[in-house]
Amino acid sequence: MNSKTNREVILITGSSKGIGKSICEHFLKSPEVVVIGCSRSPSTIKHKKYIHYQIDMSKKESSNELIQHIKKDVNQLNALINNVGTAAMNHLLLTTSEKVDQIINLNLKSVINLTREAVKLIKKEENGRIINMTTVAVPLSLEGEAVYVSSKAGIEAFTKTIAKELNSFGITVNAIGPGPVKTDLIKNISENKIKKILSQLSCNEFTRVSDIINVIDFLLKKESRLINGQIIYLG
Repeated sequence: MNSKTNREVILITGSSKGIGKSICEHFLKSPEVVVIGCSRSPSTIKHKKYIHYQIDMSKKESSNELIQHIKKDVNQLNALINNVGTAAMNHLLLTTSEKVDQIINLNLKSVINLTREAVKLIKKEENGRIINMTTVAVPLSLEGEAVYVSSKAGIEAFTKTIAKELNSFGITVNAIGPGPVKTDLIKNISENKIKKILSQLSCNEFTRVSDIINVIDFLLKKESRLINGQIIYLG
């Protein structure tokens, strides 16, 4: 990416643990990058170039609130990585309506709302980037994850559509779909189910966070300006 200043600002949601935290720590190694993170819990990162907002993205007012904070504190945004998400590994008949709302509100609606508000800042910069997180569970139509898969399928459709809508602003929009990653998100899944998922992949192994970061780095490059509206699955 190139910015009008030497500084680049990246917003990463769901940054207090797991993949989101690792992505933040990766970019904090770069002297010219300011990292903004957000989560429902307090910050777990201490760094002079890291800004954290404790906010619940599942609430409809949170997106506007977050962007207003960013406008006030740094007034710049080059890239948005929509990483926040939740899952419920239940059969549809065992999934409550409250759980459905929770998953859809956080995984889909919060991404739509935050992206809409974030674009107002990103479009002021050169080579703006938006990266959404999806999952290989979508193309696998993984049973026992109907609502989670539906929320991520929505993300994929959203990604492809806004890639066209935002291209005139010089913004690319892509999504990354990892296979199983050893994080809290899969800790309650049985070993047999994990093995079954891995067996359906062309690379029968876990996705590492470094694999995800590798694709993020590629998509953020200014040379990746024609990579747009793509869903990149890992494994």
